[in-house]
Amino acid sequence: MFNGGLSMDDNARFLDCPEYMDDERTVRCGLPAEVVYRYAVASTDGPLESAKILCPRQHWFNGPIESLSVATGRDAAFHQGQGARSR
Repeated sequence: MFNGGLSMDDNARFLDCPEYMDDERTVRCGLPAEVVYRYAVASTDGPLESAKILCPRQHWFNGPIESLSVATGRDAAFHQGQGARSR
């Protein structure tokens, strides 16, 4: 698809930024973080879909997609602190 002569990427993916914004780890950034790079990581259960993500506040993370997604509801207790942050 073209818009004013520029090619538009209709495959862009976003995740909520999982960065904690306070020392108590209760408030998250939550801005849309763009998937900059996608790749697969080998595991004993097969390849894991992984990505590098970047939000407008320049928080960036690398890791399996499921560890980069912010859990909500009853899953939040399980995933709290499980992010794969790389700096």
